[in-house]
Amino acid sequence: MAQTLLPGSVLAMTDQAADRLLRLDSGDAALLYLHFLRHGDLSHLTWSQQRLDTALDQLKKLGMAPEQPPVSAPPVPETPPPEYSLEDITAALKENTSTFPALCDEVERRLGKKLSANDLRSLYTLYDHLALPAEVVLMLVGWCTEEMERKYGPGRRPFLSQIKKEGFVWARQGIDTMERAEAHLQRLTHLRGREAQVLRLLDIPPHPLVSQERTYIAAWDDMGFDDEALRMAYEKTVLKKQSMDWGYMNGILRRWHQKGLHTAAAIQAGDRDPRPLRAGQPPQGALADQEKRTRENMERMRRMLDQMKKEG
Repeated sequence: MAQTLLPGSVLAMTDQAADRLLRLDSGDAALLYLHFLRHGDLSHLTWSQQRLDTALDQLKKLGMAPEQPPVSAPPVPETPPPEYSLEDITAALKENTSTFPALCDEVERRLGKKLSANDLRSLYTLYDHLALPAEVVLMLVGWCTEEMERKYGPGRRPFLSQIKKEGFVWARQGIDTMERAEAHLQRLTHLRGREAQVLRLLDIPPHPLVSQERTYIAAWDDMGFDDEALRMAYEKTVLKKQSMDWGYMNGILRRWHQKGLHTAAAIQAGDRDPRPLRAGQPPQGALADQEKRTRENMERMRRMLDQMKKEG
């Protein structure tokens, strides 16, 4: 018989909470809720800010997030990679059953240079310490090469230290199979095009984005805003701040996202001015009805005048 409960204390969840999470159908939201049940805050959680914000917004909409914003604990430090010696690298290159020698040959071919001792250490860190399969490392090398050429022109190649840095990012995100790497690269390619589109929407000249700008655009894309909605948020931002303010615009979009408003039509219908009406001022719905009645009355009068002219 399969063991359904592991040894240890039991976390209690109401059936209502379970039903809400099942209807939501979001693995991250369910995991975050379990984390709150287990720890009470964000301690020991090492998610990216974008992933955390999305899951937290989903729980807030269900009324299942803590009333006070949880305090995030410092992330759990990564285990530092070993200090590989030349003997370690030499032994790995001589291992007949290892894919590391073939990986080195292919990376040298793609980068167009002979790998130095430090290059080999960096490559072996990805292969041995992070345990990334050789095919995933090659996909990582290919992406970093594309990015380098896109930013600095054809023929430019990344350093192994840069590839290793990006490899640690992939490892933290759990990108350790070909399938996950392919999905990740599809997402990055989509965002690369989306970033250019958003810059045009915000009347910003093309330029290499800093990390925070890319994080904002990725979050807005995950939330599902269309171009017109982004433009509306931008115009509201400039009207208020007299210039582009990424943080202020992000606040507008997060408020709309919490209300489930992601298109211009939905925003215009659902984002009414929350300020109280002045004394004697009819509500928005009454104003619309009054305008409709006025148009109908004018149309009836026009038809009556036309009829009188015909009879005269």
